[in-house]
Amino acid sequence: MASGTTAPPPPASLPRIVAASLIGTTIEWYDFFLYGSAAALVFNKLFFPDSDPLVGTLLSFLTYAVGFAARPLGALVFGHYGDRLGRKRLLVLSLLMMGGATFAIGLLPTHATVGTAAPVLLTLLRLVQGFALGGEWGGAVLLVSEHGDARRRGFWASWPQTGAPAGQLLATGVLSLLTAVLSDSAFGSWGWRIPFLLSGVLVIIGLWIRLSVDESPVFQQALAQAEARKAASETDAEKPPLVSVLRHHWRDILVAMGARMAENISYYVITAFILVYATTSAGVSKQTALNAVLIASAVHFAVIPAWGALSDRIGRRPVYLLGAAGVGLWMFPFFSLIDTGGFGDLVLAVTVGLVLHGAMYAPQAAFFSEMFATRMRYSGASIGAQFASVAAGAPAPLIATALLSDYGSSTPIALYVIAASVLTLVAVGVAKETRHRDLARVEDSADTASGETRQANARTV
Repeated sequence: MASGTTAPPPPASLPRIVAASLIGTTIEWYDFFLYGSAAALVFNKLFFPDSDPLVGTLLSFLTYAVGFAARPLGALVFGHYGDRLGRKRLLVLSLLMMGGATFAIGLLPTHATVGTAAPVLLTLLRLVQGFALGGEWGGAVLLVSEHGDARRRGFWASWPQTGAPAGQLLATGVLSLLTAVLSDSAFGSWGWRIPFLLSGVLVIIGLWIRLSVDESPVFQQALAQAEARKAASETDAEKPPLVSVLRHHWRDILVAMGARMAENISYYVITAFILVYATTSAGVSKQTALNAVLIASAVHFAVIPAWGALSDRIGRRPVYLLGAAGVGLWMFPFFSLIDTGGFGDLVLAVTVGLVLHGAMYAPQAAFFSEMFATRMRYSGASIGAQFASVAAGAPAPLIATALLSDYGSSTPIALYVIAASVLTLVAVGVAKETRHRDLARVEDSADTASGETRQANARTV
């Protein structure tokens, strides 16, 4: 595929679009990760108090996993309308839904007040979070990817990806500050609500910024061409994006799902499950574990654009494969360092793990965007990414906690992540390199997925 030929936006435009995507994505991930940290630290006591501590944590992580279950539905709905109406409108809606649900969690009564209604309400709000996030990621990375050219797409598209560590950094930082200044009883009584209520302020800021950016020019061009074809009766009525993407890009969807396995599972083991493992098995304090994740998330944020830039030079696949292999090899040293109980070892374990994770996460935005045609790109990228999360990130803390409960050892957990790394190595290994593709010329024919010869009159969007 020829290198990008679409005209990039004016120099001042792209940084503003990147900032809008980054800030909005940071807020959404802040909301999502805040729940994960709270699930590991306090929700087991506040919403499942009748269970023993480890079972309560399992139940808490089960509601955490429910959010992932809603993400594929969000991917389908947001992908469909994002490919029909545009990226910007759906991004605004996802931000409002996520922020509203998070703010409402901060107002929830606990089990001590309303009994079993408390975990039910918590689960419902978690479903809303997952639904919103399922539509957020695809729109955010596409808005940036489709505004730039191919030469530096990996670098620019990696910036929305830094919203994940930035959100983790913000969520962990707020929790770390509160646990440092408040007693355990005060934090468990009312302090945990503060970071959730803070989301309301963040959403207002993110909404103001997102409303200021323009729609993707690549999408506008594709929409205009589709309307022209329809008016000229050159083709039949346009099929729904879901139908088209499953017909022409099903292999790409499978590749994207496989690519997500090691990336998703390793991330939630390293950042969410560690709060359980370090405090229960390694005897590390809650504050120490949070501080380690805080430091590592800052490094993670810094290295993602560097990995993205490297993918522009050597390709998406080599960088992704390096990260998948590295995470698998790091798992046994990761748990060995945590078992020492030392703060320095804990920071080293999490930091190296997240740096290697960044090698997968950074090129992912450009890699997935380049796989799909414009009029089905939101659907394809979102479905590939979010359906994988049900099998990967959703059960990862739950499976890791159950393995720890059954075996009392980190070895099965390390093997679990290594198995995911092997799956990702296979998926990315059989994929095609995409870094030179022009997003305005990626065709919606089966060739994008299977490599078959295009017909001379194949459509260009």
